[in-house]
Amino acid sequence: MDLAYIPSPSTGVINLGPIPLRGYAFCIIIGVFVAVWYGNKRWIARGGTAGTVADIAVWAVPFGLVGGRLYHVITDYQLYFSEGENWVDAFKIWEGGLGIWGAIALGAVGAWIGCRRRGIPLPAYADAIAPGIAFAQAIGRWGNWFNQELYGRPTDLPWALKITESANREAGLYHPTFLYESLWCVGVAFLVIWADRRFKLGHGRAFALYVAAYCVGRAWIEYMRVDEAHHILGLRLNVWTAIGVFVLAVVYMVVSARVRPGREEIVEPKAAKEAVAVDKAAPKADGEDGDTDTDAEAVTDSRADSGKAADASDTAGTSGDPEASDGDVAHDADKGAGSAAKS
Repeated sequence: MDLAYIPSPSTGVINLGPIPLRGYAFCIIIGVFVAVWYGNKRWIARGGTAGTVADIAVWAVPFGLVGGRLYHVITDYQLYFSEGENWVDAFKIWEGGLGIWGAIALGAVGAWIGCRRRGIPLPAYADAIAPGIAFAQAIGRWGNWFNQELYGRPTDLPWALKITESANREAGLYHPTFLYESLWCVGVAFLVIWADRRFKLGHGRAFALYVAAYCVGRAWIEYMRVDEAHHILGLRLNVWTAIGVFVLAVVYMVVSARVRPGREEIVEPKAAKEAVAVDKAAPKADGEDGDTDTDAEAVTDSRADSGKAADASDTAGTSGDPEASDGDVAHDADKGAGSAAKS
């Protein structure tokens, strides 16, 4: 008798009043909301303006969903294109099936487009949104719980996941790999937050840390899963992908730290244009006042120079008058002496 286990939901649909919503889609929606909300807080704290993260997410999220679905369909094509399968099911994203690697890759393309439209460097945006993405993944993994999919090997641990029987699965108790990855993603988010505060990560290094840390957990959890997957040299394809992406992320962190140490200053074009407009307006007013002051000073200086010239003339005249007066006195004295002599 099983004393403890994690039950699976009886249905994968959540009824919001008259509106039925699949639990998988609901988890994705909540995850996106949390990622944008928290990313916006971090963006503002780094010097950005409110709303920028949401504007770029309008591009990143659809691209990410398409990329995630493409990766899943390509790597698990037998589920949709084998004999007896319906290829139309490849478009039913609400039924589950998203590859995180494709979501990150194509989502980055969408984010790049959004960043270019806003004139913002992609690495700075990625650093701000990184912990939010990890939180979103933690929430999104519960969609696998609703769908009773991507569980691990059989186990009798107290936290085993009870799976009910269906056409494509056997009933039993299994490792709740969805829960393991959800908790791991929460840990990754807090790791990035701590490291970012401690080391002032910039130029994409916070995002690279998130990717590297996630890859470690994903490789471990992927090893526990029992769902069908392609194998290369005895390892699941996603394990090799995690190893390769981990190496790239670590190399990027090391090279980036040497080439661009520290954290970049975020200056959005919109805010920058407003600042430039203010700066231009202030010097213009000062320049006009300065010209007026300059004209006034010029007039004052001109008047002062005229006064100085007049003073100089007066001074010159005054200095010449004593000599002239002395000459006149001497001349008068001579005339007086002459008159006296004549007398």
